[in-house]
Amino acid sequence: MNSIVLLFVVLKSLILYPQLVGDSWDEETRFRMEVRAKELEWERIQQELEAEQLTPKQVQILQLSAVAVLVFLISVLWLMGCKRSMRREGHEEDNNEEEVGNVAVNGEDNIENELVNEAANAENNDFAWAVYEGGNDLDDNTGRILMELIQWPVQELQAGCEWSKNLMDNFALYFGHVLANSFYPGLQRAIGVGSAFEGWSPREQDVVYQVLIPMTPPQGHSFHLELDSAEERHVRNFRVRVQLECTCTKEQQEESMLCFLHHPEEELRSNQDPSLLDTLCTDSYLDVQKTARWFYQLVRAIWPALPQSHNWHLKLLPSTRSCQFQVTSRRESFRIEMFFGVRRGDSDIFVSSQPIEAHTQSTAWPETYAVAEAKFFQYIARQVPSDSLHLRCLQFFSHLLLGIGFSTYTMKTIVMHLLNTIPVSQWSRRHFLRRLTDISESLRLSLEVQRLNHFIVGNQRLPEKISLPQDVQTAEPPNLFHRLAMDPAAHSKGMGEYLDLQRRLVAVLKPDD
Repeated sequence: MNSIVLLFVVLKSLILYPQLVGDSWDEETRFRMEVRAKELEWERIQQELEAEQLTPKQVQILQLSAVAVLVFLISVLWLMGCKRSMRREGHEEDNNEEEVGNVAVNGEDNIENELVNEAANAENNDFAWAVYEGGNDLDDNTGRILMELIQWPVQELQAGCEWSKNLMDNFALYFGHVLANSFYPGLQRAIGVGSAFEGWSPREQDVVYQVLIPMTPPQGHSFHLELDSAEERHVRNFRVRVQLECTCTKEQQEESMLCFLHHPEEELRSNQDPSLLDTLCTDSYLDVQKTARWFYQLVRAIWPALPQSHNWHLKLLPSTRSCQFQVTSRRESFRIEMFFGVRRGDSDIFVSSQPIEAHTQSTAWPETYAVAEAKFFQYIARQVPSDSLHLRCLQFFSHLLLGIGFSTYTMKTIVMHLLNTIPVSQWSRRHFLRRLTDISESLRLSLEVQRLNHFIVGNQRLPEKISLPQDVQTAEPPNLFHRLAMDPAAHSKGMGEYLDLQRRLVAVLKPDD
């Protein structure tokens, strides 16, 4: 209750800010000095608590203090934004100050009653943002001011995605010609995945355009996916077993193809290329690292034939489980990473070369949900209003996370869950502050319960166009915070990192000095 009272006093002091007699400072200067005072107060609280182990009660008090400071800063931003708007419309400064003062004085009783009622019924951040329920104009001003304050990275993701798609389509055309009638995997058209193709990126200058290339078995071979049951439940690794198939049919004999199962080995060695088992496999299982090296050789060999090679320079980058390269012209540069995988049936789920852990075995193909996630963002893009800021919210928090232990995939998962529950109409500019609050609060609650469910696995509320295998659709969602649940020290560290994130959030949203 003391924290709620403290928050109420701070909010009341904001709205009923007294006018200083004989004060020669302008309003913006006084606001900035007050903001600085609150910032110093926050730093003092943080320094005091950093010297000792945080208890749950201390964490709660510190969170409420941070919310109070953040509310103060946003209130200052709104008042300053209103003043700027009125000046642009031709109002005199004296009239503006008189008008603001009248609102504060005449509405004192009503404001105080509303705050007391909210304090009795609200909890934590919900109460802090309740003061913004007064009208759409306030929401619009707040969203506009926040958008102006945040320094968004200059990116042209759509143009980069289109260029990358065009390049990969050209590669696919030549892949088909080179690999025809061979015993290497067939390569289908690349699928854009990852943050860039979803419409956002945490990186400002070093955007990576990721694509997934589906592979199909060559003639005389078949792929069989085997789940590695020895793995922990939160990681689903598969192995791709390659099996030879009989080709002793009239059609295939007319193509002068020998059957790997029924022709003598000496005849096969003399008259036919080796099977896939002898080139890209280890113990009958498709090997990721061997496949990656084969991809590099293929890209290097095909590049000179592509039309892009006349004006762009290709530089291959090292990788053991993908094919990474950079293409550069005089004015632009694109970094592309090609993953390869095998589709599970006719679904949007693949097993791919993209590693989940640092030391993934060369015959392990982790299950990937990147295609399903990309399709979800495409679905959302068709539903949201034209001024939707859901991607800006994700990009904003992902950028704040740099140097903090939370992964961008964590924030992406939280945003996807919110997009699946909050109506798409409530992601417009005027809801920007509220959605930032929802994301922060969802992260806090997930940390407290030490659980963040995977978005795709076990989700019964996905759009119908996203196809999942039955076992993925009905499975229990993996806990992305499983490590926090198993390790109390990791959980404490995560809570501390959340406080660091909140502090960055306050710092970004305050006006420049």
